[in-house]
Amino acid sequence: MAATSGKIVQFFFVSNCHQQNTQGRRDYCFAPSRLRKLAWTASSMQFRTLFKPQNHFSVQRNFHCNASASATAVPYLDKTDFLKLQNGSDIRGVAVDGVEGEPVNLTEPVAEAIGAAFAAWLVEKKKADASQHLRVSIGHDSRISAKLLQNAISRGLAGGGLEVVHYGLASTPAMFNSTLTKNEAFLCPADGSIMITASHLPFNRNGFKFFTNAGGLGKADIKDILERAADIYNRFTEESLTNSERKASLSIKKVDYMIVYTSDLVKAVRKAAGNIEKPLGGFHIVVDAGNGAGGFFAAKVLEPLGAITSGSQFLEPDGLFPNHIPNPEDKTAMKAITQAVLDNKVDLGIIFDTDVDRSAAVDFTGREFNRNRLIALMAAIVLEEHPGTTIVTDSVTSDGLTTFIEKKLGGRHHRFKRGYKNVIDEAIRLNSIGEESHLAIETSGHGALKENHWLDDGAYLMVKILNKLASARASGKGGGSKVLTDLIDGLQEPDFAVELRLKINQNHPDLKGGAFRSFREYGEAVLKHLENSIGSDPSLHKAPVNYEGVRVSGYGGWFLLRLSLHDPVLPLNIEAPSNDDAVKLGLAVLAAVKDFAGLDTSALNKFVGAS
Repeated sequence: MAATSGKIVQFFFVSNCHQQNTQGRRDYCFAPSRLRKLAWTASSMQFRTLFKPQNHFSVQRNFHCNASASATAVPYLDKTDFLKLQNGSDIRGVAVDGVEGEPVNLTEPVAEAIGAAFAAWLVEKKKADASQHLRVSIGHDSRISAKLLQNAISRGLAGGGLEVVHYGLASTPAMFNSTLTKNEAFLCPADGSIMITASHLPFNRNGFKFFTNAGGLGKADIKDILERAADIYNRFTEESLTNSERKASLSIKKVDYMIVYTSDLVKAVRKAAGNIEKPLGGFHIVVDAGNGAGGFFAAKVLEPLGAITSGSQFLEPDGLFPNHIPNPEDKTAMKAITQAVLDNKVDLGIIFDTDVDRSAAVDFTGREFNRNRLIALMAAIVLEEHPGTTIVTDSVTSDGLTTFIEKKLGGRHHRFKRGYKNVIDEAIRLNSIGEESHLAIETSGHGALKENHWLDDGAYLMVKILNKLASARASGKGGGSKVLTDLIDGLQEPDFAVELRLKINQNHPDLKGGAFRSFREYGEAVLKHLENSIGSDPSLHKAPVNYEGVRVSGYGGWFLLRLSLHDPVLPLNIEAPSNDDAVKLGLAVLAAVKDFAGLDTSALNKFVGAS
């Protein structure tokens, strides 16, 4: 590579950047598959990206990928390095260099090892013999590292003897759906499926979600796959890498499965409206895809149903996310879709996260349907269809939502833990023991319905809302999205709500060689002490049923302190009738945790006004 040091290649289209060094080893790197300027140096390859976001300011960003020489097939990694990639029931890592302090750990050879591990896991799970050719579908969102990761994980799958089908730009729900669809013309059903995504995380991150027809893989499965991947990775040789590449070139097929997925969504709305061809005719609906994978919804779902979609924004996939984070919980994102609704005077606005497994909506007045309001709306729709059913939610939902579901709608609210997989699995468990549940939904916008195979699908949630609009129109009711707003009439919402994050210092002496072996142990000790201290304050009352952290009511509101699923953080949620009441709740928490020196309470101190 020294021969090319310092050269600039203008407008190079990067599609595959593994290099051959003097030892014959492939060097891997990640780069955006867009028009780039490429600058070579003796030790690294640097991508200078010039793009113009909608504000027309030119922005330069640099991406680096390691291309240093080595005599081995791949740099050594141990099992711990692989297990660090686990994020609950997903795999996530840094796939693109360029962010200080975030070194790349999801490289092409790591992805190839993960693909080979999933192949071995799937063969074992399906009890497949040598005569069976299992099939795995792969899709990705708009991230700039998507195609290189797709090619790498495909080599691992092909090397494991599996047939690989590329769907290209797709949504997470579509990938799971491909394991259920029976249509050989589209090479379905797939025995397993992989979505390449990191949800709403920054452009340099990426990861994998895995599915079979039984649903998404759980935490234990992901740990198993990563442990297998570590063993496979450290057995890589030049010969095995070459063989997997050859097998991939022979076994990969391409299918536009999104045709099937979007067609099913359109059929669902038409059916709800009495098989009317264009049940949304006359409705003006805008979509904000945040430059993720959800841009299809405007042209492939809404327009065939008759809706006008002019004013929709950020539909083009762009993995640098130049306009806003594709996240229905993000204030900037919600402000963007709200503004689009008001500027274009439309009936409804719809917003998706990057991989379309989360969503939210905005009515014609600019009122947001996200978090508790989205849950209330979906609960109202589902309870009309299934009176008395149980609605399973995560732990940070409001007391007002419970009252709305149980008193106004006549259902049962089962408040469980954070984590979309936890919520879905709990709903499935309740059904298995005879308690009917048809909806599992998080405040984050993750939602799954029993009628849709418990598929975590943001697009299907919006279809249920569109069904309501279409059926109301078919029955002669007008008013546009007011029919949706009316459904949550009576929902009590707090005047004040805040979430504070209390970080655990893992370098504190209490955790480094002290009484606690991990941040998790330390966090549990904090929660136990808080729980024990509540009884001494007559103004506070511990929730009689609670599955996560410590939830307490008092001063007309409530707080929940819990341990983050993955990070050394104790999130504190407070809702109250006023700021003063919220401060009282915050002071109660501070009094209980102030002696834990390894806990950073600065955010809470600032909130309550303490020095």
